[in-house]
Amino acid sequence: MIGAAPLDGIVVADFTRVLAGPLATMTLADLGARVIKVERPGKGDDTRAWGPPYSERAATYFEGVNRNKESIALDFNDPHDLERAKKLAARADVVIENFLPGTMDRMGLGYEAVARDNRSVVYASITGFGSGGGTELGGYDFVVQAIGGLMHITGDPDGDPAKVGVAVVDVLTGKDATIGILAALRRRDADGTGARLEVSLLSSLQGALANQAAAHLGAGVEPTRLGNVHPSIAPYELLRCADGPLAVACGNDRQFAKLVDALGRPGLADDERFLTNSLRVAHRAELRGVLEHELTGDTASAWQAILSAAGVPTGEVGDIGAGLDYAERLGLDPTIEVYDSRGASHGRQVRHPVRWQGAGFEPPALAPPRLDEHGDAVRAWLDGA
Repeated sequence: MIGAAPLDGIVVADFTRVLAGPLATMTLADLGARVIKVERPGKGDDTRAWGPPYSERAATYFEGVNRNKESIALDFNDPHDLERAKKLAARADVVIENFLPGTMDRMGLGYEAVARDNRSVVYASITGFGSGGGTELGGYDFVVQAIGGLMHITGDPDGDPAKVGVAVVDVLTGKDATIGILAALRRRDADGTGARLEVSLLSSLQGALANQAAAHLGAGVEPTRLGNVHPSIAPYELLRCADGPLAVACGNDRQFAKLVDALGRPGLADDERFLTNSLRVAHRAELRGVLEHELTGDTASAWQAILSAAGVPTGEVGDIGAGLDYAERLGLDPTIEVYDSRGASHGRQVRHPVRWQGAGFEPPALAPPRLDEHGDAVRAWLDGA
């Protein structure tokens, strides 16, 4: 049975661009909210030009985080357009923005101004480094990865610090913003009060450092780059096979025993160097040499099949396409087809990762909008009664 969308009836005024904010508002749109994306006339969101690669309509960077939205182009230097922006904020359940701190205030679109006419608004600001001492700092994912310590623990031990292969801090921040907005909407349902939320890229990164931050704070250990090695578990790394690497992750003694048994070396589970995880970490180099001696006798694909059947978590290193194909074979349906306003197919995108069971709903599948595609309709709505 298909139910109503969880956020049906919620209007989101989206004053964001690039990645963190648009990802948050796309998530709200996937959950059924009406998201009205405000863009600059002529150019729109910066990422419309962040290519190659490009689809038929825009840079794929833009398209990856802007489906299921309406687009209106407003020039904040035009008094009429600025007034429309204020009307939109006054009608919205959620206002989300990621301008430099103080910018929205100067335009009369800050929280205090909006809340005077819209007392129950959930107003969320995304910043790079907060609205205090970091107000003037440019909040780009790459810079935050460097400053926040993520780069310090990423990469080969003998090489340079490295960024993660996707703008992961922006992604984390977008998800944190979404969590905060949904929690604020839940509280508003209970007592009618609005909320003023702020999430910064630096705070989201630090909140995601998990065990690495805990090691620093709780044990005085400063984590460093270990490549693909886990600082606290062994074997939990890439191991060489005959034709390439295989990811092997043994999180407990039982899995390690299964690994060495499948490799034809069951005695290793009783070796005094490898009896416990702590001992395996201490003798990691010796352990790696013994395991790779066996693994290089066959291909990564062959070993993945053997070890997976034995209950050992393993995986070949594949590209993004291979990962999507693997998810498809598992029945996860990782992609959806999106359609433009005329009903024509606009290709496939990665679907929202949460799947609804039972009395769920079918998420919308509208292609990312062309710049000002919905401008006339939204202007008529804002200028009307």
